[in-house]
Amino acid sequence: MADQHPAGPQTGHGKDNLIPGVKFVIAVSSGKGGVGKSTVAVNLAVTLALTGAKVGLLDADIYGPNIPMMMGVTKPPEQIDGKIVPAESHGVKLISMGFFVPEDTAVVWRGPMVHTAIQQLFRDVLWGELDYLLIDLPPGTGDAQLTLTQLVPLTGAVTVTTPQEVALHDVRKGMMMFQKVNVPLLGIVENMSYFLCGHCGERTEIFSHGGGERAAATLGIPFLGRVPIDPAIRDGGDSGIPIVVANPASPQSAAFREIARKIVAGVTGGATGVPPIESLLSKIKNPFGKT
Repeated sequence: MADQHPAGPQTGHGKDNLIPGVKFVIAVSSGKGGVGKSTVAVNLAVTLALTGAKVGLLDADIYGPNIPMMMGVTKPPEQIDGKIVPAESHGVKLISMGFFVPEDTAVVWRGPMVHTAIQQLFRDVLWGELDYLLIDLPPGTGDAQLTLTQLVPLTGAVTVTTPQEVALHDVRKGMMMFQKVNVPLLGIVENMSYFLCGHCGERTEIFSHGGGERAAATLGIPFLGRVPIDPAIRDGGDSGIPIVVANPASPQSAAFREIARKIVAGVTGGATGVPPIESLLSKIKNPFGKT
């Protein structure tokens, strides 16, 4: 891992100082839609915030911004002297095009408009001092991804997939795109990896098995872990209370904590900053004052 994280520009400083107070900028991507990329981004961001880290979440999915709903935020952010103050939920600062576009309005923009919009989400937002800024990218390898690599120095990219081969085919293409623009690959997360029956405990591999790990081995990058599929994760996204807050003792929450631990270890050289489950469970009852 050490050779993938050169010192200097990968710390979030430089490139016109769009986000000078951010230590680590981590892109969360997927080769195709429908694999739960935003769900992973939200739960990882909240997991990091639970450790006491200063965390931001930028919803760069211009065409399908879901982060406000998934984080339970409906009030648009405020402005101070022409700058936008990020909304905050579950201890995470967040911004999204969803705050500025009516819910029933489709965003039909060409590449230059996407570039300008993403630039403004960096330049015109008062992010302040952050340990981690997670960026939820749209699926694929389009304008948003290229714009991001041009605007800010990414610490690295995490890719989310599901186990079946059709998803993995797109993952490999997405990872190759980051390699071409010299963005370090932090690893692969296999979402919806299996179903764990809540009654009998039987494990069912709904979408095949082991594909994410095989893809990581083929690409020579870390496999960060598997997240079981569960209706509670979907419910958390719909209700605005991510599962790592709603049910921190669940296997799904444990998986997100372990993935967060590995990501932080990858960007900090081993000092994870993510405490064990016992430490998090002590904060569970209403950790951010939400009911």
